[in-house]
Amino acid sequence: MFREMRRKKQLLSNKENIEILENGTSGVLALLGDNKYPYAVPVSYVYDNSKIYFHGAKKGHKIDAIKKCNKASFCVIAQDEIIPEEYTTYFKSVIIFGKIRILEDENEIREAIEKLALKYHPKADVVNRNQEIAREWKLLCMIELSVEHMTGKEAIEIAKKKW
Repeated sequence: MFREMRRKKQLLSNKENIEILENGTSGVLALLGDNKYPYAVPVSYVYDNSKIYFHGAKKGHKIDAIKKCNKASFCVIAQDEIIPEEYTTYFKSVIIFGKIRILEDENEIREAIEKLALKYHPKADVVNRNQEIAREWKLLCMIELSVEHMTGKEAIEIAKKKW
């Protein structure tokens, strides 16, 4: 169903993929947009147990695209070191394919926003976090991407150091 990566020597392990997802701060969500054009949008996210959670407004291009097609792709770049003398970059990245949905259940929404809030402000006290969530609750839209396929890749120069 999903293509295998051609350059298998550069393939990251599942553990490395998850580390990139857990440590990343933003990624690019790709959807089927208007007039069948791809729509790619940078987003903040949290990874938890083979799911990616995003937040956003209840209306807009992203929401319209999700309602039209529940397939999505998501990419996180963990490293992108430019090596001018080699005309390349030493990179690490992960690409995910999966099904995306807008969360409707209040308990699911609450769990997802808690995870996102803890990722971006882990030292916030519970009262502060709850106040912030309550302030944004009516405007809040939470989205879940269930991972169906995930591959990670690193520059060949990084991979060679493992051999």
